[in-house]
Amino acid sequence: MINRASSFLWNLGQFSTFVPTSRTMRLYPLGFSRLKVVFSNNSNQRNLLSDFGNRVQPSIRYLFQDALIFKSRDFKTRGISTETVLTVNKVLCPRRLSFDSKRSLVSDDGLKINFHLEASSEDVLTKETKPTPVNYRKLAQECSSLSDVLDTFSEAPTFPSSNYVSAMWTVAKRLSEDQKRAEKQLMFNHPAFSQLCEQMMREAKIMHCDHLLFSLLAVVKLGIPQNTRLVQTLLRVVQERINECDEKCLSVLSTILEAMEPCKNVDALRAGVWILADQQVWKIERVFTLQAVMKCVGKGAPIALKRKLEMKALRELDRFSDLNSQHMFEALAAMNHRSVTLLNECSKMVLGNIHGCPFRVLISILQACRDLRYRNVDLFKGIADYVAATIDIWKLKQVLFLLILLENLGFRHTDLMDLFMKKVIDDPASLNMKSIISILHVYSSLNHFHKCQTQELQEALASSLTGYLHHISSENLLNAVCSFCLMNHFPLALINQLLQKDIINELLTSGDIERNTHKLRVLAACLKLDISCHKAGDLALPPLPSTPFYSNAKVADALSSLLGEGCFLKNVQLPHNYHIDFEVRMDVNRSQVLPFSSVDVVPAAADIQRVALLCVPRSAYCLDLTHPKGFLAMKMRHLKVMGFHVILVHNWEIEKLEMKDIVTFLKTELYSAEVFPTTDVNLQSAC
Repeated sequence: MINRASSFLWNLGQFSTFVPTSRTMRLYPLGFSRLKVVFSNNSNQRNLLSDFGNRVQPSIRYLFQDALIFKSRDFKTRGISTETVLTVNKVLCPRRLSFDSKRSLVSDDGLKINFHLEASSEDVLTKETKPTPVNYRKLAQECSSLSDVLDTFSEAPTFPSSNYVSAMWTVAKRLSEDQKRAEKQLMFNHPAFSQLCEQMMREAKIMHCDHLLFSLLAVVKLGIPQNTRLVQTLLRVVQERINECDEKCLSVLSTILEAMEPCKNVDALRAGVWILADQQVWKIERVFTLQAVMKCVGKGAPIALKRKLEMKALRELDRFSDLNSQHMFEALAAMNHRSVTLLNECSKMVLGNIHGCPFRVLISILQACRDLRYRNVDLFKGIADYVAATIDIWKLKQVLFLLILLENLGFRHTDLMDLFMKKVIDDPASLNMKSIISILHVYSSLNHFHKCQTQELQEALASSLTGYLHHISSENLLNAVCSFCLMNHFPLALINQLLQKDIINELLTSGDIERNTHKLRVLAACLKLDISCHKAGDLALPPLPSTPFYSNAKVADALSSLLGEGCFLKNVQLPHNYHIDFEVRMDVNRSQVLPFSSVDVVPAAADIQRVALLCVPRSAYCLDLTHPKGFLAMKMRHLKVMGFHVILVHNWEIEKLEMKDIVTFLKTELYSAEVFPTTDVNLQSAC
């Protein structure tokens, strides 16, 4: 009997170390729902527990594994009410306790504590609910500025902080550029901004992976500098948790890295994306995710990964939407991977829905084609046809930007260029100096002339540009004058300004000196040969550097077979820095070839016809391969002034021909009585 009593008292003493005698504890900050603990109303137990007030214990949190923070309250003499917060997962007291079927906590020695879900009128606090996390969409609707979001955060910050940053990004997207700049400055100066940043850094390791990535994306889009501790901390945490990324997270992470500048943490994450993409590429279900990954991996990705992404895209072609086909150009350009098959298929889809394609997407497609060196005449023609048909709805600057890209691709669309020419003539005052110089470059480079409007365009642009003489830089003036020279037009006001000694010295001593010198040589040749201007001799230009000449062995062998040795010259250097591949002397009727004399290499007799054979590459022509570009057209014009008959030999065609076919071609060109057609070269005819 004594042993049983002492055992019972020992157990009761052990239990008293886990239950505070004078206070009841509850979790206050998180406000979860609570269970009430009520001791059974037994007089013996009441007497035994009456001495608990003499020994106040630290906290009941040691009894349950998941109870974190509690608030105390006095016990009652007729029972003990306690409220806990989280589910009881494990009992941590030294003596084993268990729950019976009636929700009573039972020790090995028979002591029971009954748990009742019903609350007494006196002992149970009012039930508190868990604070609901802020919804960033709702918050973005309620707030009109970034400061409003920060004010809301400072009043009652809740987890996760990513919702506040996402709301700020959503608000910022509604603002104009000027408003964004002002709001961002106010955001940086707001007293709660640093608090939000600190909370984000603390929460980074416990956020859901998608919340973490959306937070980083919002931070980057809000323009928070990349070298700040916040951004670098988030980047490091993403590195640690990159294995948690599913397809959605991979898409967001790819978008983030695409928008960031290279640095150690960004480069490390990009390498991680390479590994993830290589592992998960066949599991990617959404085409947009695939394209985001392609943009992210970049030009430095392993070629094996690029080909794997290309194969995945080819497999998904049947699921491509119009938007997918439009964005695939940009994705391939981002990783510098030229997949002709994929580009051809996407080009067909783009052409099939060209009228639903936004203008900025058309620009993006052309930029990607330029970067990938992808030439598709049907695609370029379809885009230009669409813009020409709807030219009235576009601004002049938009159409000009499109023409600049088409010129970079070497594509000349006559209808669009004629329509644009007419609009410029009708309203030249709407163009600024930069636009005028760009128009001159496009039309001179593509050697585009209109039989009635070209002269009007040249005069309108020259007149407009003359108004900028006191503001234009030396290089811009040189570019404009060189473009006029290619178009065989010579505005004296601009030329006289350019030929001033201080401007020439500036061009020869600063900037891209080699390029400037080349254009000054073009100017000198045009002034001498086209208008016989004496000022051309005043240009003291550095000597022309020696350049290697191409042997053109197949053409040389064909000429030897056709004419014999001594009847032609190779690699002839002419005045004004012109070079021709082969020169042949013939009679005026071009009926027979005259041999070269060892003494008089270039006879000046009037009964001699000099023939210049130019071996030209494909790049010297527009994309249709029938219209020479500006520099080739100018060279042909100047050679004719110097008394040559010009024959063009296409390198890319010669490479495909057998020797006998090359001989036949040269014989036809040399002995033909017809003059080489010049309608595609330049010539401005009157209406």
